[in-house]
Amino acid sequence: MGNHFGKLLLNENMKVFRRVRTWVMLAILALISILIPVLMREGLGSSEVVYWQPADTAVRVSFFLNTIFCVVIAAESVAGEFTWGTIKLLLIRPWSRSKILASKYLTVVGFSIMSTLLVIGMAMLTSYILFSHDAPLGNGLTAANAFTMWGYLYIDLFITLAIAFMVSSVFRSGALAIGLSLFIMFTQNIFSLIFNPDRYAWAKYVLFNNMDLSKYMHTSSDMGLLNGPSDGMTLGFSLAVLAVYYVIFMVISWVVFSKRDVAG
Repeated sequence: MGNHFGKLLLNENMKVFRRVRTWVMLAILALISILIPVLMREGLGSSEVVYWQPADTAVRVSFFLNTIFCVVIAAESVAGEFTWGTIKLLLIRPWSRSKILASKYLTVVGFSIMSTLLVIGMAMLTSYILFSHDAPLGNGLTAANAFTMWGYLYIDLFITLAIAFMVSSVFRSGALAIGLSLFIMFTQNIFSLIFNPDRYAWAKYVLFNNMDLSKYMHTSSDMGLLNGPSDGMTLGFSLAVLAVYYVIFMVISWVVFSKRDVAG
């Protein structure tokens, strides 16, 4: 059984990585992750900046595109089968619908991990070559802070992917999944301001108010941090809320895909 699922997983990965578009997206991510430290080195005119800072900046900027590219892969993972008319061919194979959907989801998550490691690796390598390795005592971005921030960025991406995958599974529309995910990316801060947990107690359970975990970092290096956590909200609380939403998204995806008629 495990061997059969492995073949199914391999098949799904081949669908993603045999497409030229996938490699173009990865190449763009690598290029941007390399280019930003280079531009910072030229702009600063000095290498006397600890390399974690330009690496962090490169990762943050690249992560915006990284999220978009991962959403594109997630949105088309299920919806694309309906668009191309290959869903019937897939379902007549000796695999359950749950396993088919699981293989697609694991492929999407695997791609997101690979693209994230690519961004971080290229940004760190380029920054390490171009900038200083010695941070002033008590100053500068530390490795711990950088990796914590990148972890928070990936959690945001992970939840956004879950939303895109759910919409793709439920509505069979890649365009809708991409559009809705981008809408969430662009407007989550706006909705956080409208549904402010300091004003409405129930708002702390709203998804948008828990996706940006960087607000729990209390360091001067958190550029772009507009608001700290509201009363009653902690990192553990936000992670628990996100976990509940994630389970809901996954359950909806599996239930709808398993029960929906795909004959038409």
